[in-house]
Amino acid sequence: MSGTCVYSAALVLGIAATILFLVVRVKKGGLPGVITKATASVLFIATACAAIVMNLQEYAYGLLIVLGLVCGLLGDIWLDLKYVYPQDNDTYLYAGFYSFFTGHLFFITAIFLSYKWTPWTMAISVIAALIGAAGATLMEKPMKLSYGKFRATCFIYGFILMLTASSSVVAAFATGETAWIVMSAGGVLFLLSDLVLSGTYFGEGKNTPAYVVANHVLYYAAQFVIASSILFVGN
Repeated sequence: MSGTCVYSAALVLGIAATILFLVVRVKKGGLPGVITKATASVLFIATACAAIVMNLQEYAYGLLIVLGLVCGLLGDIWLDLKYVYPQDNDTYLYAGFYSFFTGHLFFITAIFLSYKWTPWTMAISVIAALIGAAGATLMEKPMKLSYGKFRATCFIYGFILMLTASSSVVAAFATGETAWIVMSAGGVLFLLSDLVLSGTYFGEGKNTPAYVVANHVLYYAAQFVIASSILFVGN
């Protein structure tokens, strides 16, 4: 079977698994929700692996992306386990934060090693990320959120999340290359997903089916798009 067939199959199965997960998560949740979510997440990793096979000359970038996606899978499991074992909510929430934080470090490393940065483009990326993270923290009250003891963690994670988006967007504008346009789309989708997620975790009355569906549609779109960026790097 060719790499194209494997990539296409993983992508289609991933979309189907995401839809199944959303149905299970909204209607039932619990351990079945964790299992179906993990299945969907395994498939964005499979999509990335297939993309590497199709673009072997950029295997270093692809490997870093895969490692970031594996961290995403772990984060997905930790965050949903807090609904299965609510007495350990904080433990699983911190584990989820750290997993996604590490995942974004892999994404950022992939971007920074694959694009020829200048002091100006790097400064713009970092400053934009700092402003975004600070803005999200300062908007806590206007957005009717309560970060509580997670405020510092949210700021640090917010910065690294913003840096994934800002660095890929800067690379896209600087080069116009398809790889960075695709990666920036993934980064922005991830950012939007976590903005919705912050409402469900830290806002009152926002953990509703509509928020859950919006969060996960944006999230899985982000991960599959980031996985697909491997196809275009170096081309």
